[in-house]
Amino acid sequence: MTTATAPQSTLPNPMIAEFWTRPAAAIDADLAELLAVGNSFHDFGFEADFPAESLLPDQGAGYWAVTRHADILHVSKNAKIFSSAKGVTAIDLPPEFNEFFSSMIGMDDPRHARLRRIVSAGFTPRMLKLLEDSVQRIAGEIVDEIAERGECDFVVDVAARLPLRIVCDLMGIPESQHDFVFERTNMILGASDPEYMPADGDILTGLLTAGGDLAALMEEVAESKKGGDGQDLTSMLVNAELPDDQLSHADLASFFNLLVVAGNETTRNAIAWGLLYLSENPDQRAIWAEDFDGVASTAVEEIVRLASPVTYMRRNALEDTRIGDTEIAAGDKICMFYLAANRDEAVFDDPLRFDVRRSPNPHVGFGGPGPHFCLGAHLARREITVMFRELFDRLPDIDVSGEPQLLRASFIHGVKHLPATFSPTA
Repeated sequence: MTTATAPQSTLPNPMIAEFWTRPAAAIDADLAELLAVGNSFHDFGFEADFPAESLLPDQGAGYWAVTRHADILHVSKNAKIFSSAKGVTAIDLPPEFNEFFSSMIGMDDPRHARLRRIVSAGFTPRMLKLLEDSVQRIAGEIVDEIAERGECDFVVDVAARLPLRIVCDLMGIPESQHDFVFERTNMILGASDPEYMPADGDILTGLLTAGGDLAALMEEVAESKKGGDGQDLTSMLVNAELPDDQLSHADLASFFNLLVVAGNETTRNAIAWGLLYLSENPDQRAIWAEDFDGVASTAVEEIVRLASPVTYMRRNALEDTRIGDTEIAAGDKICMFYLAANRDEAVFDDPLRFDVRRSPNPHVGFGGPGPHFCLGAHLARREITVMFRELFDRLPDIDVSGEPQLLRASFIHGVKHLPATFSPTA
């Protein structure tokens, strides 16, 4: 089995950024076609975003698009066969880029297990309780700031602000730097989008500059926390009593990049898509509004399922193997398209229907089962729940008032801007 002999597919290619900026009906139709076929081999489709002189390694022949729910569970559970160590996107970056931007989600055990154990200190019941209290307070403050206006850009003014402030609070980043962090994370995950792309079009340099800016901020914050008694995660990590519980400066900077990008961007987009789905489905909105607490848990899972904020994750086969009925060669790139799997008719009845009471709902919106399941899933659920409770209570008629502006990117299922209107309140 060799990649060189794998046939290039004539099916729609979900790695092309423009695939995801089309109307939802066109995207869902193409995903249904990919699901019907199963695993398909594609070229990358992102070559046009990188000039010929870019310092990218040889990208290889292409990648396998894995779309079916059962196949993604198989890949996710078998980390000894399907490696994360070469990065989480389909692009092979220079090693220093990959190390810098992927953190522990771009590692295999035992190194992955060590970092996950250390940073899990930020997600203990005690720390989560402190964060949950912060979520309630910050959500209220965000609504305070827009309540009298009667309109807003829901992404910029609401959806993006809550997770960003929570992650910054978790890491002890001063409020004066929040806008700086927001701008840099947009540059990292939106580097292929004209709104965020560097003026000279040099995506690699733009990525490295934005990531370097965040790393320098983290270095400064970490130095300020040494020897202190702060309760934030950075203080805990830099003042750990056991050497094995301390992160190097490089690991800490990389972890911060992961948190502010993954922890901010994914929850931000779940909240944004959530308002859009509720606006498009007033019957489902009424069901949730009538019994908010009783329906919240299933409603949040349904938002995450349908939105699937992380579109895909990559693995590499470490040996000749099979995924379903497809032969995979050692070294092949495999991209697990979570958004497609969350529309798999073999698992979800009427998968394109938004149903706030859907149960069971075994979605893979937080990744598949296995060592890389999202560490912050509980916190993300809490943020989504609290934000919508605040909106239902205080801006009950908030509604989308225009077309969403979608992110030109294949890795993140993103909404850049979403106009919304509501009755102004004090």
